[in-house]
Amino acid sequence: MRVRILAVGQKMPAWVESGYQEYSKRLPADFQLELIELAPGYRGKGADIARAMRSEGDAMLAAIGKNERVIALDVKGKPWSTEQLASQAEDWRMAGANVCLLVGGPDGLDPRCLQRADQKWSLSALTLPHPLVRIVLAEQIYRAWTLLQGHPYHK
Repeated sequence: MRVRILAVGQKMPAWVESGYQEYSKRLPADFQLELIELAPGYRGKGADIARAMRSEGDAMLAAIGKNERVIALDVKGKPWSTEQLASQAEDWRMAGANVCLLVGGPDGLDPRCLQRADQKWSLSALTLPHPLVRIVLAEQIYRAWTLLQGHPYHK
């Protein structure tokens, strides 16, 4: 099974890269985690935010693989505990599905991406910085995998 994170934003600080890599490298080849960074839409002075979001949405929709299960990260989505995430991951694996997690830019996901999603997941009711979301996702996916393996990391 492959889990891909499609995230708006490039050129992250070293602490983000390091944090993400720390957890993604721990996962085995049969539970692979991959990060795809997408260019953010233009948000300079006088920018049209809707246009920036459309641009991000175009890139995100084009990057979704054929037959991937699409999960949109959205504050209005359903919150999952780690145990529920592990259960979801086991369901995905048993169905033979690869998964694509969508992480929007500073203004969230383009509405078309939300419509395309098979599920909507909320990491928290808190507003999290987008770079931190990558690390939280990688850690929680690793934690869910360890839970499925009966590994003591989860405790």
